[in-house]
Amino acid sequence: MRKFRFAKMSGAGNDFVVIDNRQKVLPLAAAALAVKLCQPKTGIGADGLMLLEKSAKADFKMRIFNPDGSEAEMCGNGARCVACFAYRKKIAPAKMVFETLAGLISAQVKGTEVKLHMIDPQGLIDNLKINLGGKSRALFFVNTGVPQAIMFVKDIGQVPVFEWGRIIRRHRLFQPAGTNVNFVSKIGQHTIAIRTYERGVENETLACGTGSVAAALIGAAAGKVSSPVRVRTRGGEVLKVYFDYRGGKFSEVYLEGEVRIVFVGEVKEI
Repeated sequence: MRKFRFAKMSGAGNDFVVIDNRQKVLPLAAAALAVKLCQPKTGIGADGLMLLEKSAKADFKMRIFNPDGSEAEMCGNGARCVACFAYRKKIAPAKMVFETLAGLISAQVKGTEVKLHMIDPQGLIDNLKINLGGKSRALFFVNTGVPQAIMFVKDIGQVPVFEWGRIIRRHRLFQPAGTNVNFVSKIGQHTIAIRTYERGVENETLACGTGSVAAALIGAAAGKVSSPVRVRTRGGEVLKVYFDYRGGKFSEVYLEGEVRIVFVGEVKEI
């Protein structure tokens, strides 16, 4: 079989297997490969498989596959990792534009920090209600490249993220695509804490870039926070979200944070 190289990368605690697939090096379908490589005990272990492919309208095309094999539209922390990878491999300049299923994304790499210019959010909905733990609870929803449900709570340490996240993720309100689920606590006018249940991973992850953006934007729409917003992730790292909010509309949305290459390797058998 064909050998191929990969990088294991981390963005705010989200970890990804990143592969330069511009020359079609994969030995099997990307969805099947994601299932194999993302397994923590029998594979490399990751929150997702990120592929760089050729693009006719940008520096490259980014594709994202979840551990269950499903393809995602966008991933904020994954996109930051891919941007760093592309710059270090001289695939793209420090200021780059790349194609995703959610649209064109621009990024800038500065040392270990990567700042993404996100697509404008869509479909903001407030005052949703759902029964959890024998109580009616308020939800918000917005699409930041990936559908995101937001619930504000007093103490995220006490939230049963897996139990409630699994229920909300597949709730009829969010069918057929489903949604990521974010539990958010306000710490200050410019700081929030977040925990996220991610669809496709089907569990809590240490961070979610598009979820962090969604939480900051919804927080601003609800009058809880203002830009810039520091987002404390479950993994302990902090992401920064910047935006303009005028007349009930968001624009110039950015996500910034550190990216690390954990290790590089070569797959010989699969």
